[in-house]
Amino acid sequence: MAAIIRRDGVRSFVLFTVGGMGLALPLDSVLEILRPPSLVPIPLGPPSLEGLARRRGAVLPVIGLRRVLGLAGAGAGEGGAGDGETKAARLLILRHNGQPVGLLVDRVSGLSAVDEGRIADSATAPDPSIDADLLAGAILAGDGAAGDGALILDPGPLIERQFADLGRGPAGSADFSAAPQPKTVAAVSQDEEQLVVLTVAEQEFALPVAAVREVVPVPETVIRVPRARPHLLGMMTLRDALLPLVGLRELFGLDAALDAADRGRGKVAVLRTAEGLVGVAVEDVREILRVPRERIDPVPPLMAREAEFEDMDGIARLDGGARLIPVLSAERLFRHGAGNGAGVGIHAQGREGEAAVATEAEAERAEAFVVFRLAGAEYGLPVAAVQEVLRQPDAVTPLPNAPDFVSSVTTLRGGVLPLVALRRLLRLPEEREAGGDRGRVVVIAAGAARAGLLVDGMAGIVRIPDGAIGPAPVVSQAQHRLIRRIGALESAAERRMILLMDPAELLDMDQLADLLATV
Repeated sequence: MAAIIRRDGVRSFVLFTVGGMGLALPLDSVLEILRPPSLVPIPLGPPSLEGLARRRGAVLPVIGLRRVLGLAGAGAGEGGAGDGETKAARLLILRHNGQPVGLLVDRVSGLSAVDEGRIADSATAPDPSIDADLLAGAILAGDGAAGDGALILDPGPLIERQFADLGRGPAGSADFSAAPQPKTVAAVSQDEEQLVVLTVAEQEFALPVAAVREVVPVPETVIRVPRARPHLLGMMTLRDALLPLVGLRELFGLDAALDAADRGRGKVAVLRTAEGLVGVAVEDVREILRVPRERIDPVPPLMAREAEFEDMDGIARLDGGARLIPVLSAERLFRHGAGNGAGVGIHAQGREGEAAVATEAEAERAEAFVVFRLAGAEYGLPVAAVQEVLRQPDAVTPLPNAPDFVSSVTTLRGGVLPLVALRRLLRLPEEREAGGDRGRVVVIAAGAARAGLLVDGMAGIVRIPDGAIGPAPVVSQAQHRLIRRIGALESAAERRMILLMDPAELLDMDQLADLLATV
């Protein structure tokens, strides 16, 4: 009891309730009390884990005390189960082994200074719903009874029981917080071109991956430019950089322009050009393809003479010629229609100022990731590790005696490609939202090993500044092997938390199977 008694015989506590039960924590163990923020789910964690939150630049795991105590209505935070206590829910921030941790509670009753005479051993007020090892004592009511008092939680054992590995390194690792060292990945062959496939007015176009800085959602705010041509939609900001936004549908004169609601569901491909960074609004980003150069034909001479086709580098022939995709040139794209006065006119936006902003933005050290969606969260893989992103195939072949997360195999350009059911691997619900498409296959490679990851859909290509990438909290050894870092993008236009996966670990099937057996 000496640990919770001050020399003056008085101790301050934070009093709160969970499922109608009165509980308390020593005030000096609580760093902050705040309203629950939006939480990002992280896989392979304990059942009590509500998700991850970001606070003051740090990413912290959030434990739901309702889950710990086995009470109904878990998830009282923002977006969680909405009982009458949801609005009163609070997040208590504590620190464990140097790592901040959040405890989600139903309601904070207040702060209280308690005399030594009212603090008793936890055995004085037993509660069968709470393990005695998680208690540091009990606050008795004024008359000496514990009925309307509070049980004092011991935060150390409570957090330790949920996250035995939190703040510690894996076996054989001296520095657990260090960023993982990426293993060698197969480079794209010199006789192949890596293309990002975009859709505009239900037509497919492609751009070289090297020309695409990143692909992001359409921002909520686009500043219109007076007397601008229809294809110049306005100006947008991307992490404090200002760039023009061009509508590819309008630039190419394809069908009618989208309304504001449809435009808000699209994507923006941020391109590097001689004039600086330019955002190109499209409807969707479907795939990343590796196409042999021999299958990219030059534009036929009869068409190449026309100014309208000056922005095309060639035409990719896929599926035996049944699928033709124009390959655009990022440098010549904005000369489209210049001969008839329909050019973009980027120079009019202040080329020198934009170039200076772009140079400053490019100088910022950042990593590029292919970001995909899975079970309501966003995950990222280094662009260098991703060979291509494909539609899920119709025909697959089961693979006997494979780990349970290897759902099947398919063929890709004459080779066998194992398909990893990422939801199954990460212990996520396998039911997908109704009305979605078949999802995508993200093909990764390291050395001679290849695998296709079954994901829900593409979110884009995102460049994350080095300063926005930090170590992921360790909720389990399996999670840490696969997800060691987190990218957090926060600005007036976006607030995203992207779980960054290690592609080399994903390809180590035998080790993964052994590791997941302990989850």
